[in-house]
Amino acid sequence: MFCRYFFFFCLCLFLPTQRSSLGHGSSLHGRGTTSLPGFENLTMGYNKYLRPYFGGEPVQIAMSLDIASISSISESDMDYTATISLRQRWTDPRLVFHGNKSFTLDARLVELLWVPDTYIVESKRSFLHDVTVGNRLVRLFSNGTVLYALRITATVACNMDLSKYPMDTQICQLQLESWGYDENDVTFTWLRGNNSVHGMEKLRLSQYTVERYHTLVSKSQQETGSYPRLILQFELRRNVLYFILETYVPSTLLVMLSWVSFWITLDSVPARTCIGVTTVLSMTTLMIGSRSSLSKTNCFIKAMDVYLGICFSFIFGALVEYAVAHYSSSQKCAAKVPEEGPANGRTEEMEEVDITNILKNSITSCKQKISFTSIEISSDNVNCSDLTMKSHEKIKFGLRNKMHRIIGYFTIQNPANVDHYSKLLFPLFFMVVNVFYWAYYLYF
Repeated sequence: MFCRYFFFFCLCLFLPTQRSSLGHGSSLHGRGTTSLPGFENLTMGYNKYLRPYFGGEPVQIAMSLDIASISSISESDMDYTATISLRQRWTDPRLVFHGNKSFTLDARLVELLWVPDTYIVESKRSFLHDVTVGNRLVRLFSNGTVLYALRITATVACNMDLSKYPMDTQICQLQLESWGYDENDVTFTWLRGNNSVHGMEKLRLSQYTVERYHTLVSKSQQETGSYPRLILQFELRRNVLYFILETYVPSTLLVMLSWVSFWITLDSVPARTCIGVTTVLSMTTLMIGSRSSLSKTNCFIKAMDVYLGICFSFIFGALVEYAVAHYSSSQKCAAKVPEEGPANGRTEEMEEVDITNILKNSITSCKQKISFTSIEISSDNVNCSDLTMKSHEKIKFGLRNKMHRIIGYFTIQNPANVDHYSKLLFPLFFMVVNVFYWAYYLYF
């Protein structure tokens, strides 16, 4: 009995005057100092492996984002790299303490707390910043609210449609989802709707401009359950001025340079050939250079490819135009040479043949008059097939005439007119094509 009383006396002597219950109050020690609120809960009785309200209602987690930068947007890999500050708030009744103050804990104490298992959907690579220490923040409020903030750099996939490149508008997403807790355990909400995202208005990107952004709350239905998901969707419009100065203006000037050959005479073969070949090779080099930056996206027929193809067609057409005009001119010159030489010989022969035929016809008529009575004409001696043309020969003759007539329609009578019409048709047709091109890719 004496031992029992002695043990009870010692226990009362060493017990603190006031002991905080689980999740409540701060204890006072010998010198009146206030201990860290909730610290006892982290060391005694607090189970970080169990979520708040375990077995009951789901934990409501409110999130907000600060977009520090979007450093790169890759069309070839179809992703973007962003540095964000992610802030998560939830209430844990086990960490309630008296007072109206908030306390910031060392980031290393995160290992002793329960935190949500939030991850970035479609993230290819990501890491937490740790200079000079891990960039994490834990703040406790008296009502049990926990603020957990961390700075992340992540490379996130973004499905892009490059059919209108470089006049395209891309819609990318940043999706936050719970990895293991389904909607029966946690729920995700934006802290202040669209105002939960900051920094998008201040972003300055090299090729893009942030047009608009908005937040969404969604669910991800998977085989293991339905998981909460938050979505930040933002629209990026590409700045086309750089591409106009780098690609569109040079290609247009090359097309106009190819038209200079229309003002050079057909006899200047070296000059016109040099202009045509030089512009074709320059255009080919420009096309290869424009595609080198997007070598992995050759499956897309982009707007730039269409324009460069149009310009290449006009340049090649100008070269073909000179080939046609020069060939027609040479054929016409070759046709004039035989007409000047053998034509006189033919007329002399025709005159001699006509005189001979007249003499023979006169002699024959005289002989017929002299011995008309002694000559018997028999119908058997006359061959009708020799006097009339056969039917298949008539068909061949008609077809030959029609073919000559058709060929005559496509024969260039005056090669100089080819350059004359090309001076008007090439620029006019190029302007019409440009109007349709820019109207389609800018407004449709």
